[in-house]
Amino acid sequence: MTHPTSSPPNPADPYALNHGSTSYRVDRYELDLDVRLGSNRLIGKAVMLCTALEPLRQVVLDLVGLRASKIQLDGKKLQKFNHRAEHLVLTPASTLKPGQQFTLEIRYEGNPKPRRGLWGDVGWEELTDGVLVAGQPNGAASWFPCNDHPRSKSSYLISVTTDENYRPVCNGRLVSRSRKSSRETWVYEHAEPMATYLATVQIGRYLMVSLNRDDHHHRVPQFAAVTPDLADAARRGLGRQPDMMRTFEDCFGPYPFADYTSVVTEDELEIPLEAQTLSIFGRNHLSEAWEAQRLIAHELSHQWFGNSLTVTTWKDIWLHEGFACYAEWLWSEESRTMTVADRASAAWKKLDAGPQDLLVGDPGPELMFDDRVYKRGALAVHALRVAAGDLAFFSFLQHWTGANRHGSISSEMLVEAADAFIPGFDAAAVLRPWLYEAALPPLR
Repeated sequence: MTHPTSSPPNPADPYALNHGSTSYRVDRYELDLDVRLGSNRLIGKAVMLCTALEPLRQVVLDLVGLRASKIQLDGKKLQKFNHRAEHLVLTPASTLKPGQQFTLEIRYEGNPKPRRGLWGDVGWEELTDGVLVAGQPNGAASWFPCNDHPRSKSSYLISVTTDENYRPVCNGRLVSRSRKSSRETWVYEHAEPMATYLATVQIGRYLMVSLNRDDHHHRVPQFAAVTPDLADAARRGLGRQPDMMRTFEDCFGPYPFADYTSVVTEDELEIPLEAQTLSIFGRNHLSEAWEAQRLIAHELSHQWFGNSLTVTTWKDIWLHEGFACYAEWLWSEESRTMTVADRASAAWKKLDAGPQDLLVGDPGPELMFDDRVYKRGALAVHALRVAAGDLAFFSFLQHWTGANRHGSISSEMLVEAADAFIPGFDAAAVLRPWLYEAALPPLR
């Protein structure tokens, strides 16, 4: 039974466009999804283990295009809940106290579709033959009720039941697979803390292909989820990925998860995207040419910068994209394509020829994925390297990723950490003209 409510949701991050809350924390999601591919029908149950961080008269969840039918709070039926705009607003019988743990069980269903916003379509999307989820930055609510804020990290259990001969690929480790009649159930456990936008379900006629080579460092198991017709092309196009993994471990420290999977769709995709422990590419991204290879390197590096280390607020997105773009340049030099210095020079010249009206350290939600955030963000990283020197810079990067493993970060934290780690360093002075001034500084 639903009832109207008068209290408005309290958005925590203006970049998230009214999604996300800092009034409570979700410690764990357990999602049980029944997906009917032919009709694009999703019947779901979400169990959420939560902790109140302030007095809660209402719990505001993000949910877009799907309808809740039954809700329990701590095992008791919740009488008052209301769908409003892109939120599911729950009203407990009594106020939840700060520190109080509570469990929500939400049954919901509908025909999921992408959420239209400033950045195009994000979220659940039908492929020609299967499903793709592109969650960044606020698409998670298109397929499960959640607290869709980047700083809200949780563990996950994701169970997907779908048509036979299809394989769901989700974050984490496959723990079971069972079949009943013409339906199959696949269950994944992901123990490491994960932001909601990085949770994903990919469904297709996929088989798993190993990308590790017998003659290569392969501490991290690497796989490609591909259709049989694309298996050989994936082995070629993703063939340098183990070398990228080695390079990034040398530069950034140990890979922060147990394994890594590249999902390759039969459909062509405009851009690839990353989720935690996996990335998604279209068949058009399997070229061995630089433009495809840089994207493969870029998405892999996000496992460190974006997935393990996730921004506290989206205004600091340069900490994801600037470092990932710089990772492209590092791979370019390692693969003897072009040196980092030449990549930096080319990026600077392109920026110098264009408009200089964007503050990369706070670009605003409309421009948070502007290419200047990527390129000028990478130049900010390069400026830190030049100022610190290679030995101190790469030692600091490994310290930074290790100290904040599976945590939340900010630009202020980066500055404080760099100054504390590198004697006599002034990271703020180095970064300020690149991030918080419109005019392009000279390239050292």
